[in-house]
Amino acid sequence: MKKLWGGRFTKSAEEWVDEFGASISFDQELVLEDIEGSIAHVTMLSKTGILTEEEAVQIKNGLQQLKVKAENDELEFSVKLEDIHLNLESMLTELIGPVGGKLHTGRSRNDQVATDMHLYLKRQVKQIVQLVNDLQVVLLDKAEQHIETLMPGYTHLQRAQPISFAHHLMAYFWMFERDKQRYQENLKRINVSPLGAGALAGTTFPIDRTLSAELMSFDNIYENSMDAVSDRDFILEFLSTSSILMMHLSRFSEEIILWSSQEFKFIDLDDSYSTGSSIMPQKKNPDMAELIRGKTGRVYGNLMGLLTVLKGLPLAYNKDMQEDKEGMFDTVKTVVGSLRIFAGMVDTMKVNVHHLEQATKNDFSNATELADYLSNKGMPFREAHEVVGKLVLYCVNKGCYLQNLSLIEFREASVLFEEDIYHVLDPRTAVQRRNSAGGTGFKQIELAIEKAKHCVSFQKEAMK
Repeated sequence: MKKLWGGRFTKSAEEWVDEFGASISFDQELVLEDIEGSIAHVTMLSKTGILTEEEAVQIKNGLQQLKVKAENDELEFSVKLEDIHLNLESMLTELIGPVGGKLHTGRSRNDQVATDMHLYLKRQVKQIVQLVNDLQVVLLDKAEQHIETLMPGYTHLQRAQPISFAHHLMAYFWMFERDKQRYQENLKRINVSPLGAGALAGTTFPIDRTLSAELMSFDNIYENSMDAVSDRDFILEFLSTSSILMMHLSRFSEEIILWSSQEFKFIDLDDSYSTGSSIMPQKKNPDMAELIRGKTGRVYGNLMGLLTVLKGLPLAYNKDMQEDKEGMFDTVKTVVGSLRIFAGMVDTMKVNVHHLEQATKNDFSNATELADYLSNKGMPFREAHEVVGKLVLYCVNKGCYLQNLSLIEFREASVLFEEDIYHVLDPRTAVQRRNSAGGTGFKQIELAIEKAKHCVSFQKEAMK
């Protein structure tokens, strides 16, 4: 098969060399974007008089036919034709004749592939933003159900202070809100058209880059043709944002894995998001959470891979940049799948309310309440901290908890203790009283949920 660029060459590469250099095995993922970009390009060529209206109609009709075949998975791609661009151009020429060769007027594969990736990521990032939003809706619904469900809060994975289960869930809501905002910022850099930059220097044809950008619903064009074909910052930004999102999902996965263990028993995962053991009949493994935790590593790897590919490249286009696609495709697939799985997993999990609350009563997570109690009665906090620390040590040696001490024992530590200390030590009282802005107090959680609902409803409107 003759190469479309083969005029300069007297020898053909061996088949294995063609296979090594070809990208069609993965960049066929861009088939619809390549057709969309080509339709915009030929429309612009007609509007500027570079092609006749008749030629443009022929080419667009051919491209529409190829689009239908692509949507029906009826196209057959050839490694000999290297990439998605040459494959489609060859198919078009075969379909409508030599006029198909005029499609490439005023452009290069360099600006063509960059355009394809901008179109692809624009569509995918909008989908991911919606999926993040869907997960936030699930978290809000679950949080509303558990505003007054108590649980131990942790630092260093040691019980620290009692909190509301809803408060814990809402921490992830706000992490995902930041992720959503980062993707929306990323869209500003994605929504820029490189089409018409040519190989690197522009073109002598009187093209209208702004028109072709408008036809593809891009907000702007690249101001420098060399930057247009060599820029992959928008992909790096996508991979970076996706890495942060996956880190958040991984942290949440780790907690779900812990919470569903026999040691914690805080939640039960639905059977549809768990698996069993081939040898141990009793097992119910949180495999989906573990997979998401594991897949985080591959997204990190995709980011580091592209950073490494780009770090030493001179301007403008280099064949190394063919390595920009597989990691991008893989990250989209990983993020989309992870978000869908996670939303379903959280939505269907059962929260063991009684067990969670019991866990707040058999520990020393109410010690801070004692220190605050003494501080409110005029004792310097550092002194109060020491008094309570000694009381905790006394309880440890005695084999009991603070709420088990008698008032006499409390008063031996400080005469400031009174009968109301037992009310203060109750975990529900401890949570309810923490009404500083952003705190775990029930009223603060209700306010946070109302504010969060606005973020989600705003997003729904923005994505219409």
